[in-house]
Amino acid sequence: MASLRVEDFSVNSIIGPGTTFVGNFDSAGFTRVDGNVLGDVRVNGPLIIGERARMKGNISGTFVTIGGVVVGNILASERLVVLATGLVMGDIITRRIQADQGCLIHGRIVLCRTDDEWNHALSEYRDVMRIRESLSIALKNHTSQ
Repeated sequence: MASLRVEDFSVNSIIGPGTTFVGNFDSAGFTRVDGNVLGDVRVNGPLIIGERARMKGNISGTFVTIGGVVVGNILASERLVVLATGLVMGDIITRRIQADQGCLIHGRIVLCRTDDEWNHALSEYRDVMRIRESLSIALKNHTSQ
């Protein structure tokens, strides 16, 4: 398991309060969201969703902390922390989880103890997401005819 170093705490990206971001977002390091996001967020490093943040989309990160509202699935390759102010409506796949008293999680939680378990859960998740995307495209094409 990777350990955090002092240099890991320099912030690469911030979506501040009062900011709304629409679209998918990729970051190469520590990212903090205090605004609104409508889209997927993929972070190669720590990710903090602040207490006033509102997000509709899937999250992928190394160390993920949720203090606001997330409607979407979360992949946290090392650890997920849901603070007392956090609300998660979606499935979670992680190696470790901390859920503070008062938080709300509505979804399936998969804890992976080994790399094999992680890779298997990730593969299943990606398969399901591809099927959902295919069905969504097929339905959209069918209704537009």
